[in-house]
Amino acid sequence: MKISSRLFLGFSSLIMLAASGFTEAETVLRVGISSDPDQLDPVTSRSYTGRFIFNALCDRLVDIDAHLNIVPGLATDWSWSADNQVLTMHLRQGVVFHDGEKFDAAAVKYNIERELTLPGSTRKSEISSISTVEVADPYTIVFNLKTPDAALLSQLTDRAGAMLAPEATAKGNVAAHPVCSGPYQFDSRVQQDRIVLTRFNQYWNPKPYHFDKVIFLPVPDASVRLANLRAGDLDLVDWIAASDVKTVTSDNNLMLAKPTPLGYMSVVFNIGHGQTTATSPLATDTRVRQAFSWGLDRDAINQVVFGGLYTPANQPFTDASPYHVERPIPPRDAAKARALLADAGITSPLHVTLMVPNDPVAQQVAQVIQSMEAEAGFDVSLQMTEHAMLLSRLSSGDFELALSSWSGRPDPDGDVYSFVATRGALNDGRYSNEQVDKWLLAARQSNDTSQRKALYTNVVQQLQADMPIAYLYFEPRMFAINKKVKGFSPYPDALLRLADVTFSQ
Repeated sequence: MKISSRLFLGFSSLIMLAASGFTEAETVLRVGISSDPDQLDPVTSRSYTGRFIFNALCDRLVDIDAHLNIVPGLATDWSWSADNQVLTMHLRQGVVFHDGEKFDAAAVKYNIERELTLPGSTRKSEISSISTVEVADPYTIVFNLKTPDAALLSQLTDRAGAMLAPEATAKGNVAAHPVCSGPYQFDSRVQQDRIVLTRFNQYWNPKPYHFDKVIFLPVPDASVRLANLRAGDLDLVDWIAASDVKTVTSDNNLMLAKPTPLGYMSVVFNIGHGQTTATSPLATDTRVRQAFSWGLDRDAINQVVFGGLYTPANQPFTDASPYHVERPIPPRDAAKARALLADAGITSPLHVTLMVPNDPVAQQVAQVIQSMEAEAGFDVSLQMTEHAMLLSRLSSGDFELALSSWSGRPDPDGDVYSFVATRGALNDGRYSNEQVDKWLLAARQSNDTSQRKALYTNVVQQLQADMPIAYLYFEPRMFAINKKVKGFSPYPDALLRLADVTFSQ
């Protein structure tokens, strides 16, 4: 099966390149990605692989460097007012969008206001501190904040800071044909097959970009992605399975890139989203969620599925973060789990359904969980779901519990606020705790690292008590690259950056 999948990709790629006018003179980078992205609208997108596309397609107001420092993007410099409630940005001049529209302060105002008001915006809670946006002059934008927000600049390094062309966005189907101002422009998309970007010849900084086309090919099976890379059908692939690391490092034609992990995998419990879970014991009784967590052996998951290469987790902050909370991960206790179920009046086994992304690694994780939880008093059914559909069902509340991954953000607010704040845009389980909301807001409003860490410590402790999310492990998003690809540098946010990436001569 793996062989035929690999051959199909190679044949499909050849047909596709011929149909798109490919010639031997063109340089084409072929990137294998772990899932087909959801909508190509940065305001509503939720997928990790979608961020790959936006990184090549859409310039952002600010960016990060390899050490997570915030650096200029479409904003050349910025300053804060004395009370940290007014952020003023000076914008890069001479930038145009892919349709020829001019980038200026009015375009920024349009984009930020769209993020704050568009129904279904998953950026809204990320920038909810913004009260109003003012155009001070054609290339100066002013953000007036409701309260200070230490995380705002970090949020603007990602999709919240991605700028779309206002006229094209207002009249077009953004999710199907986004128009940005990045080094590559949208060419075409075939769902579940490919996304093609082409070089934008009017880009303001063309020198670091060397490919005429970049083609993203979704291949959910990590082994098939690697097989295609080794066969020469792909040039670079994201997310190498831990079981394939030795294969990559022993292949003289390949190299491995392993950024410091910021992201995590978790089990999300549906506490109050949608009618179907209103009477579920997982939704109505904290003891049942606690029991599920006690049934998990996080270290065993790491050893069995990942060969010890990942790090078990009990919180959203990786141990590489200054905000990591030093709380030991308790060992698995199946007897305690069964006792908690009994205290909650549950007769074991309790049947629950776990929604799982349809890739083999996630399936293996889910099968290990299924086996562990059987001894803890749970009968876990696994529901394999295509990734974009999984995200849609999370958004609509159509799940009981689900495996859900997050690729991580430079600022801790980006790893927790949207997921557990009462009005968080990614709070799929509809967890709500007024005290947690207060701590999260206070952490946003402080620039003092020690004060913020104390607040996030309170949040982590409360989450461990309420258990709206069971964190499993921190996951390094490992890349495998053909050695003919030069200049690729992994960043902690695990995104593909194409500046200075080229083929060896």
